[in-house]
Amino acid sequence: MPLKTYGVLIGRAVDVRREGAGDSPHYQIHLTDDTGVHYRAAVNVLSQQKPAELLYLVDDDFRHPLTARLQGLAGGWNTLPPGPGGPNLDFVRGNLFDPAKMRVLPADRTGPDNDLADLLDHYVRRAVDDPSARLHLFGERWGPETGVKDKIFGFLPGNGVHDIHMNQGNSGRFSSDDGVWQDGGLLIRLPGDGGGPERWVGIFLAFQNQAWHTDDVTGHALDGVDTSRPAPGDQPVRIFAALVDPAGPAPEAEAVTLFNASPAPVDLTGWRLLDRIGQASPVPPGALAAGAVLAVPLSGGARLGNHGGEITLLDAGGLKVHGVSYTAGQAAREGWWVVF
Repeated sequence: MPLKTYGVLIGRAVDVRREGAGDSPHYQIHLTDDTGVHYRAAVNVLSQQKPAELLYLVDDDFRHPLTARLQGLAGGWNTLPPGPGGPNLDFVRGNLFDPAKMRVLPADRTGPDNDLADLLDHYVRRAVDDPSARLHLFGERWGPETGVKDKIFGFLPGNGVHDIHMNQGNSGRFSSDDGVWQDGGLLIRLPGDGGGPERWVGIFLAFQNQAWHTDDVTGHALDGVDTSRPAPGDQPVRIFAALVDPAGPAPEAEAVTLFNASPAPVDLTGWRLLDRIGQASPVPPGALAAGAVLAVPLSGGARLGNHGGEITLLDAGGLKVHGVSYTAGQAAREGWWVVF
């Protein structure tokens, strides 16, 4: 079953604590919201299953329509309903980052800037030092625990968020936490330097034994297919560009361009393009030659919203081949193609 209470905690970081070696060490963050309520975020830096080291990806200039969907949420805990309609995270379906770019880091190692706790320190301590910075922590809520002090920072009552990592495609006993649109993550909103635009940092964590092809309902690893994380440059056919806001009056002729980067033709029969909420448009059947491009018109299915969105390419078996996202700013020029 999925996480019991999924959502996002928005608050100011006021302190951090690095836990030493143990069965399941965490990087602990003390936060407060605008009303003075205290929270603790427990961020995993080591897995209880082998291989123990976590996968991580940091985007220190994170640009995704997700950040616009977070606007207007109150500080403190926000429960998010299941599904793709809100700012929920999904590492497989949300096209937040390229999984092939994730790397492995040890949890804690002697010396500077060489482990996962050091990496988290680099960004979170900057937020601690800047009262206007805000952390957005996605995961599962616990508490408030009436009459129980927080075991790390001592505030009362105990209260916080954990599971701040990928929460689908798990193995063994952790498969009971599987679900879709309920992945954890850490986004940091930093004020702009010198009055400039704000900047977002995205930090995403996953366990090495998690699957990257999962059931669209349960989030469990799919059977009978290779569910491993894609390797760099492993996608032969990619989404190259999208015409989000065509020139002229509605109904507009939106389109997505595919590119075959491989040295061999690829049969696209049965392939589909999906938008964020799962509406699908068919890809014309037939072979796409090596090095060729194909403009796919979207009619009666997937829609490309002008306020930002996600586009996903699925093969005939329903497996994700490639995915991209675009922001409202990228789609602002009528008649221009967004190039990925």
